[in-house]
Amino acid sequence: MLAIQGLKCVYDTGSRGWAIELALKGEGEEAVRRFDVDGPEDAEMLIEAFDESTASSFDPATGEIVFAYEYATLDDEDEDEDEAESDDEADEEEDEDAEVAEDDAAEDEEEDEKVKA
Repeated sequence: MLAIQGLKCVYDTGSRGWAIELALKGEGEEAVRRFDVDGPEDAEMLIEAFDESTASSFDPATGEIVFAYEYATLDDEDEDEDEAESDDEADEEEDEDAEVAEDDAAEDEEEDEKVKA
């Protein structure tokens, strides 16, 4: 597999057709490969796929172009929400603890007043 360094859209005046050129690099080798496409729309689609990919490669044995993408998974979002919820729950527990402490202090004051009387 060779890493794709860049793509460009080309109109080949000799064959009067559109093509994509891949600039490839890997294992001390640099090469340019040209592939015919049906038109500028197909070339644009491939260039956008390359631009949006996190990694791209070309397999010279099969002629296969691979674009890899990194997406956030729903599990990551759920973990973020769980963390936010656990933070909220911790804040609520702290508030409840503070209320209990205030109630205990008020009861202690009442007992002190009864003892003084």
